Amino acid sequence: MIIIDKAILHILDFNSGMTVYSDEELTVQDSIETFLYKHIEKSWGSQDAKPGTFYDDSAFQEKLNAYLAGEMSFVPFSKEITKTLEEAFTHAEEMASADVIVADVRIDDRRQIVVFKSNSHIGYTHQVNQTENGIKNEIINHYSIMPNLTQKMEEFAFIDVESKAISVCAKKYTIDGNSIQVFPEILLECSLTPSPKEAIKNLSKTAAKVAEAYGQDKVATEAAVKSYVAENMQETDELDLVEAGKEIFKDNPSMQSDFDTAIKDAGFTEPVKMDQEATLKKMCKHKLKTDTGIELTIPTDYFDNTEFVEFNNNDDGTLSITLKHISNIVNRG
Repeated sequence: MIIIDKAILHILDFNSGMTVYSDEELTVQDSIETFLYKHIEKSWGSQDAKPGTFYDDSAFQEKLNAYLAGEMSFVPFSKEITKTLEEAFTHAEEMASADVIVADVRIDDRRQIVVFKSNSHIGYTHQVNQTENGIKNEIINHYSIMPNLTQKMEEFAFIDVESKAISVCAKKYTIDGNSIQVFPEILLECSLTPSPKEAIKNLSKTAAKVAEAYGQDKVATEAAVKSYVAENMQETDELDLVEAGKEIFKDNPSMQSDFDTAIKDAGFTEPVKMDQEATLKKMCKHKLKTDTGIELTIPTDYFDNTEFVEFNNNDDGTLSITLKHISNIVNRG
């Protein structure tokens, strides 16, 4: 359950060279409440977000503590956040006008400080003009379009007020010739660990490389990866990539060793916190596309079951896929 207690919008308009700071909070009701609720809900469940931990000397944490202690009210606190972002993006080569939303919310009874940043987009809308001949309706470009309810906020941060746990989705910008993620490095001043999406991607990519190096089937290896993750997520919300490699390549110690080295070199030395429901949903199906353009979606549970699906290597070097025990076919096209 999401309850929005406070929210405010500040505007970074680099096109006009003017930042518009709001002196009053948003009235959180009707369409504004729907907009904030939907984007908080979508971002909170994002598999792109990385867990973070404040550095001991984080200036953001000091300001947060001042706000929580009542030494700073919400509006000045939000302005301090936006000022830090403004100073950073002013020096970025990819400088773009943006909207910044700061909110104080409760998600499942846990208080969170939320920071959204959305670059302004160009979109088409209507404009009504009064002429000497009457009303003339026109189509114009609008240069400050915010993301609709089906889109994602480009960058965001959630800070758990009690535990100080951080969840961040950030982009890289070029500042003074350096590639920098502004949200974690400049705004929050925190360290990050890999996101759930990165964990799955690296697990699949590394397993496929090891399988290919040893002349094994990459498709079968990917199926083994999904089967392992799906089974693991039934029991825990953490994914240990090192342990995954041991199980996926359990019959080949050399492959286990190569996988272990590669995955640790990629920075995955500790288990990654996962969203069990979202991960299981992603792992429940295996999608294939052949070089002839045929696409198949096979439930992961059936992939290794020759009672339903069988892969055969032909004498001419091609591959055949046999689907068995089909009692009905529905045309989805």
